[in-house]
Amino acid sequence: MDSKYPRGNKDPRRVTAAEAISALRAGQRVILGDGCGEPQTLVEALLAERRRLQGLEIVNGFHVATPHAYAQPDPEGSALRLNTWMAGPRDRQALAAGTADYLPCHVSEYHELLREGRLPLDAVLLQVSPPDEEGYCSLGITVACLLDAVALAPLVIAEVNAQMPYVLGEARLHLSQFDYLVEVSRPVLEMPLPKIGPAEEQVGKNVAQLIPDGATIQFGVGTIPEAVLRALGERRELGIHSGMLSDGVVDLMERGAVTNGRKAIDPGVTVATCLLGTERLYRFAHRNPQIALYPSSYTHNLRVIGQLRDFVSINAALQVDLTGQVNAESLGLRQISGVGGQADFVRGAHLCEGGRAITALTATTPDGKASRIVPVLPLGSAVTTPRHEVQYVVTEYGIADLRGKNLTQRREALVAIAHPDFREQILQEHYELRSRQNEKGKMKNEK
Repeated sequence: MDSKYPRGNKDPRRVTAAEAISALRAGQRVILGDGCGEPQTLVEALLAERRRLQGLEIVNGFHVATPHAYAQPDPEGSALRLNTWMAGPRDRQALAAGTADYLPCHVSEYHELLREGRLPLDAVLLQVSPPDEEGYCSLGITVACLLDAVALAPLVIAEVNAQMPYVLGEARLHLSQFDYLVEVSRPVLEMPLPKIGPAEEQVGKNVAQLIPDGATIQFGVGTIPEAVLRALGERRELGIHSGMLSDGVVDLMERGAVTNGRKAIDPGVTVATCLLGTERLYRFAHRNPQIALYPSSYTHNLRVIGQLRDFVSINAALQVDLTGQVNAESLGLRQISGVGGQADFVRGAHLCEGGRAITALTATTPDGKASRIVPVLPLGSAVTTPRHEVQYVVTEYGIADLRGKNLTQRREALVAIAHPDFREQILQEHYELRSRQNEKGKMKNEK
């Protein structure tokens, strides 16, 4: 088998979800399978026991598809705690209440935090497919750092879902590595297809201009990445090495636009660490030898990414300032998302022969009331990608190539791709800020 870890020595018990959760104790730390691979039945049983498990900490990553707010206090104030490296919409109330916190780190670091004991685990709750004839279950649509977590945690509870696809790659665990098995049959969580408007569609077309035939691409989740995938239908011999895969990948593979034939590593195979999409994507990936999921320690590893040629990293952003700094995770001090794999893939693109790093965003917020190209990032905002790492910035109004450009040239290039209604305002605010700072500096020198 190609699983990174050998068979275990456990004799798993088949129990109900409530019986499995009864093994947990207040104040412990557990890690959940995340994304659309969340073990829903186990989470429901866990939340039903939240008062008994007061203070239990959930370590979790991307869980935008979940219907659950893990750490939201109930009316009596009882709450679990959430420690997340990818904040989402359902975390915001808990973040404000102090029952959730954000852990800044690259996706490539997840396994290191576990192996180094910086996040010692008491238990793992995960979802897997039914076992094959040799007793191996597939982690299905989410691998991430779960192989490491299972190897390190003393208690492993598996939700064995008859509807979970058996996805290939380094994504398998043996029944003997589990303590408890909770057998269910229920639909796997889905990520609804995003609605792509005219602005997003044009951003996708502009990004596609930077992607040649034969390139290997990486992309995130949301309207912009999906718009890019739709714009690539006429490309040929593309490859994919990404953190996640969405439904748009199915279209590109079925049309022959994605063949992975020119990839220097993993030729012929679309590689990622998770699937975030609908049942169509899951059916397509089931036992498909052209799709492989690997741990994030592989997919986001700079040494691995650096072996690719013509690698194009495509990432979204909330804001870009006039020097090229990218904020993809917060509005001031309010955490909206997380670093995710952006920094890993941007740096990886710089290491590749022919690599390109693209930051893509619409020129304004959805309501059209504010520009996303800003004079400076607002006070408290995170810098997800520093300006010296940024190459291309793309909006519906064009492409700004910042590599090799000084600050004046960057300002001109970025204002040119801002919404026309905001260009004068952006420049005016920039010059006013610079004037105030120069005046303060002058007064200080005179003293």
